[in-house]
Amino acid sequence: MTDISFDINSLHRAYADGTHVSEIIAECYRRIEEAADPGIFLKLVDQDAAQGEAEKLGAFDPVTKPLWGIPFVVKDNIDVAGLPTSAACPAYEYDADADAFVVAQLREAGAILIGKTNLDQFATGLVGIRSPYPPPKNAIDPEIVPGGSSSGSGVAVALGLVSFSLGTDTAGSGRVPAALNNIVGLKPTLGALSASGVVPACRTLDTISIFALTVEDAYRAFQSASAYDPLDAYSRETPVNGLQEMRPGFRVGVPTVETREFFGDAVQSNSFDAALAAITALGGEIVEIDFTPFYDIANMLYEGAWVAERFTVIADLLRENPEAILPVTRAIVSKAESLSAADAFCGMYKLQELKRIIAPLINSVDIFCVPSIPTFYSLADLEEDPIGPNARLGTYTNFVNLLDLCGIAVPVTTRTDGRPGSVTLLAKAGKDAVVASLAALLHYRSGVLLGATNWTQPLPPQNNPVVSKDEICLAAVGAHMSGLPLNGELTKLGGRFLKDAKTAPIYRLYSLAGGPPYRPGLVRNKKGTMIDLEIWAIPVKEFGEFIRGIPAPLGIGTVSLSDGTAVNGFICEAAGLEGATDITNFGGWRKFLHAD
Repeated sequence: MTDISFDINSLHRAYADGTHVSEIIAECYRRIEEAADPGIFLKLVDQDAAQGEAEKLGAFDPVTKPLWGIPFVVKDNIDVAGLPTSAACPAYEYDADADAFVVAQLREAGAILIGKTNLDQFATGLVGIRSPYPPPKNAIDPEIVPGGSSSGSGVAVALGLVSFSLGTDTAGSGRVPAALNNIVGLKPTLGALSASGVVPACRTLDTISIFALTVEDAYRAFQSASAYDPLDAYSRETPVNGLQEMRPGFRVGVPTVETREFFGDAVQSNSFDAALAAITALGGEIVEIDFTPFYDIANMLYEGAWVAERFTVIADLLRENPEAILPVTRAIVSKAESLSAADAFCGMYKLQELKRIIAPLINSVDIFCVPSIPTFYSLADLEEDPIGPNARLGTYTNFVNLLDLCGIAVPVTTRTDGRPGSVTLLAKAGKDAVVASLAALLHYRSGVLLGATNWTQPLPPQNNPVVSKDEICLAAVGAHMSGLPLNGELTKLGGRFLKDAKTAPIYRLYSLAGGPPYRPGLVRNKKGTMIDLEIWAIPVKEFGEFIRGIPAPLGIGTVSLSDGTAVNGFICEAAGLEGATDITNFGGWRKFLHAD
């Protein structure tokens, strides 16, 4: 039991094999005691209470409850019913009378809450040591800062005390601790996770984030937690698609060599180069981009409008009891007192101008890849300078929420000096599945152990992408396939490629008369063979619009696949074969087009 990995697949296998959930919960508390780090948790759920919650789950049922029996913790700026919320400021503490929306979603999915974790006070910081309580020790190297502001949440996962945790992310607080502790940090599209029951830092930029040992675990928790919340004015309906296969040729934007910032850390620079080589090996095309305007936006986060946002959260406490706030936090937030409403508007105007400059750069690639952090800082570095290292840690994180990008920090091959390697993948809002899909491949390719444990990574993700409840699978056999003339009819409606596949051996394929565009016809026939096709997912709400444009003799029916399953797909009426050419022997439309 003491050696069991706490990744979700390992725990669910253990449950399926007869391990009782009470044994896992007891193991959580044993590991917490063994870690002996008073800086990780600010509050622990009473062990008997946690066991009682586990007992209420009933029989093991990972289908109805995808997080059945999975232990997790939350940052102490997120409400849990019956526990106080402090945001690491005792004078601010209040008793929460209800779970935060996301906490309730996770519990409904079967996850078991273990406790609340330490943080940089009011989520203001990236170092993880700006707390009135002892800071948690970095799980990899206790001489290095743990990263913040979600310090306790990152360390708890890295040590294997729980399977996943919740942090928050405004300037990088859900990514920097991941990079410093060799774990995954998922920062979702803004509004995909409700902020109801969360103490804000900058309400317009905040999101709950998720730390986990693997990309799949972080994404599974994200899928369970994501839902539209009508009580959160910033919540928005965001499709949470399943992970997908990465098709060769995807474009990855990276900073030009001249605009990369490592502050003299040559080992980190080499680590980033190695990660880009791994992306290339996975089929990515590297596109270098001048990152100067991204840095210009990053520098705005602690100016004008957004410092004033932080001020709104603690203005009363600053006036009534300023000494209750740490000096470094007070110095940062108090800058807002010298700002006017005009300053805030000027900041918003400048941001909009920079976003207009950056928009073509964002549209020119599918994904961005940046170092998660530019370099490492020790506790001693922070004693000498409590401000500079913190600011530099946000080099590649501060601009992300201002640009409404989603992202995920993922471990890559360990640096040559033994410190963890990490990159962050970014994309437009709503593309969470895209960045997570590439991150999963990168993580597995790295071969690194999970967090600070000796646990090896589970098997690589299966080539069987999950389709969300908001999508319909469609088998494309001809001009709608990737790179062919009608593929845009799928992509413009939000269609996404899932995988290559084959029909069952009961079809014949024809090149229909007419064109362009030239079209195939798939006809069921006992004397048929297996035909190549692609499986795509289309949003349910767009499916009607798509099929409206399909001309006779084609239609949408049910296509049987070689693996015994069936999906919706293009079929052809037998009456449409007049003048058609039988091309079954080619085995697929693409092979027919490329034949000599």
